[in-house]
Amino acid sequence: MLKVRPLEDKDYQLIKEAEKVIEKNYRYGRHHIGSAVRTTSGRVFSAVHLEANVGRIAVCGEAMAIGKSISEGENEFETIVAVAHPHPNEDIEKCWVVSPCGMCRELISDYGKNTDVIISYHSKLVKCNVMELLPEKYTKEVE
Repeated sequence: MLKVRPLEDKDYQLIKEAEKVIEKNYRYGRHHIGSAVRTTSGRVFSAVHLEANVGRIAVCGEAMAIGKSISEGENEFETIVAVAHPHPNEDIEKCWVVSPCGMCRELISDYGKNTDVIISYHSKLVKCNVMELLPEKYTKEVE
């Protein structure tokens, strides 16, 4: 069972930032995930994912937001979230929070083991430490 915590007002604002970036930049077949990361200084960076014709080279929204933040000199992360935008053929009206994929869980933890991730858990929006989502994390260190 995950150790989760309720969201704070600033977490709901982070979700709104992720929604804003994908609502502005949604393009079917190119961009349908938006992400936002808040650094420990309080700055927020948002980005969309990059879809590719060859799926393996697609870049997730979380990676884009982390890269944008680091490029601006902010490399200590507090909380991250990703949202999906509905496709035109889906009978869904608004974006929804999605959990990070396995590669993003690794990436987020590589850049900040203390980073919280906003997820939907038992039909509620909550946050947990990224390490809760990645037991037995891969490391380069030999035991």
